[in-house]
Amino acid sequence: MNLLFRLVNQCLSPAGKNARLSILIYHRVLSQADPLTPDVPDALQFEKMMRALRASFNVLPLSEAVTCLQAGTLPARAACITFDDGYADNATVALPILQRLGLPAAVFVSPGFLNGGRMWNDTVIESTRRLPDGPVDLDFLNLPMHTIGDTASRRHLFNTVIHATKHLPPQERQQKVDHFAAQANALPNDLMMTDAQVIELHRKGIEIGAHTMTHPILSRIDNETAEREIRDSKLYLENLLQTGVDLFAYPNGKPVQDYLPQHARMVRALGFRAAVSTTWGVSTPASDPYQLPRFTPWEHDKLRFLARLALNQR
Repeated sequence: MNLLFRLVNQCLSPAGKNARLSILIYHRVLSQADPLTPDVPDALQFEKMMRALRASFNVLPLSEAVTCLQAGTLPARAACITFDDGYADNATVALPILQRLGLPAAVFVSPGFLNGGRMWNDTVIESTRRLPDGPVDLDFLNLPMHTIGDTASRRHLFNTVIHATKHLPPQERQQKVDHFAAQANALPNDLMMTDAQVIELHRKGIEIGAHTMTHPILSRIDNETAEREIRDSKLYLENLLQTGVDLFAYPNGKPVQDYLPQHARMVRALGFRAAVSTTWGVSTPASDPYQLPRFTPWEHDKLRFLARLALNQR
């Protein structure tokens, strides 16, 4: 079966000037499955996906793939693995699997959440996990009261809150999220990496890229703040790692909705050599190196995972 997929993918993604590059996005890899977030792979699922990827694709470091793409020397069935945000399980769960399989990856870090921070969406999820059964007042979001009592109702609740707050201005969003979180207690402060874990990833060959300082939706903030968010994340990571950081990922990453043409120009002017979005698809030699598409094959079944990869090549 893997041979069949290799042949199909080689037709869809040949080498050289007609090559296509698949860049996969992940965020977290859990040590064990979490019923509240079933789309997030656990270690066993992730390893199965990575073994299937290794068997059917040529997996390259992102920086090398960008160079080859621009030079017209990309191998057939080329793919890259990327992670966004900077979760601690990238170091504790994903890294050992990647090393065991000999697979390279890039991790895009928002340094403002390192060393005990927590992203706003995780505050919503972890608050929902800890709320007692019963009614939950969402009047502060101009939404009707929700009643929770099982996993499905909790998933519905946190998706509702995330959807209602995601595109608010950062300060207003944080105020709303804090109001929601006040209904729960004892939220975790170890979800994101420490400085030491970022250094460990770098020392073990994982590429580190910037992802802004605090993960704002760039299209919703002024240009001065956006440039500072991009620049400061680069400088923080370069100082931490004592090396250049020239890869960038746009928060949320949808063109027009989440970032605008001026943000791509900022990224280029600040000295990055490539940037990735979350537009689904593949990169070709004609792709803008500052808006490379990525996608996530959510299927945990091996055959469906490979089929999704093949379909994305089209």
